[in-house]
Amino acid sequence: MRLLATPEAVAGIRRAVREHLGEPCADVQLCVSELLANVITHVGAGTPVTLRVTTPRITGRAARTRVELTDPDPRAWPVLRQATGTDESGRGLALLDAVALRWGVTQGAGCKTVWCELEPGHSPDRRVALITGG
Repeated sequence: MRLLATPEAVAGIRRAVREHLGEPCADVQLCVSELLANVITHVGAGTPVTLRVTTPRITGRAARTRVELTDPDPRAWPVLRQATGTDESGRGLALLDAVALRWGVTQGAGCKTVWCELEPGHSPDRRVALITGG
């Protein structure tokens, strides 16, 4: 899906992901939101991006869900920070890191793709426990 990275696009893209997967997918929606927010913050609002969400099937069952967000700025790489309790930002990649099995960045010609992979049926309750330490 191609779209412009704007704050107004976040709710629509979350709905589109839910419809695409056809089931509750709070963790996938969270990752999509955080990746889009990073582009808005660090590359700029209105940046054209491409979102891909895939869940391949292996012998009849879903494999890991993969989320990829490609933007046209190969220089603005995401950095995982340790936000303190008083920081007003800097938690997006920490959230992504907590819910995803793995994530990374792939350099392209004149672009980059930030991606993450999640277990199928990854539980929102587990996500909350990971983030809060519970």
